[in-house]
Amino acid sequence: MVFLCWAVPSLEEQISCIKKSVAFNYNSKYLGATAKPEASLKKDEELSKDGFLINHSRILVGSGVGTYEKGKKALQTWRHFGLDWAFVDPNTPVQSGVKFCVCVKEFLPWIMMPLQVVYVNESRKAKNAVASFSFGSGTLQGHLLAGEERFSIELDERGQVWYEILSFSKPAHFLSVIGYPYARIRQKYFAHQSARAVRKYTAAL
Repeated sequence: MVFLCWAVPSLEEQISCIKKSVAFNYNSKYLGATAKPEASLKKDEELSKDGFLINHSRILVGSGVGTYEKGKKALQTWRHFGLDWAFVDPNTPVQSGVKFCVCVKEFLPWIMMPLQVVYVNESRKAKNAVASFSFGSGTLQGHLLAGEERFSIELDERGQVWYEILSFSKPAHFLSVIGYPYARIRQKYFAHQSARAVRKYTAAL
């Protein structure tokens, strides 16, 4: 089951996709695993044995409390998906249990990939961070990959603001098995483009 559109997916098409995607497509024992630090995921032997690969990106987007608050707002309104070739409905609430679609342009068709928010975390004066906001989402049936991804914004003790993406994934469809090396490249490209979008939003007056 793959959700394709020849034009930009409408809200109705996204809702239809979500309704057909009733469950996660990866083992429930890994739900919420991306809430752990990157080092913990890399040491997780079960993840590795199950064929999951780790993808990680941490990029400086600015400094100061104001930039942090804007970065948090960027994640809450899906500005990190504000790209020409990928988007999420900006009205989607960032709340645990909410299902949504990531719409991605690949060559001719658009692909709708269903996910569900697994957790939302916010902390103040945590270890090595003055403040942080993050949420993780897991892939649902019909997604080309299986796994989970966390987006976070952090204000550290030096006043620097960091945007981080941490995920684990593996192919969940024969198309992604064939094209997984390409999918890995696209993950890295997305991380770069997404950080640019967050930086642009936080720098705006």
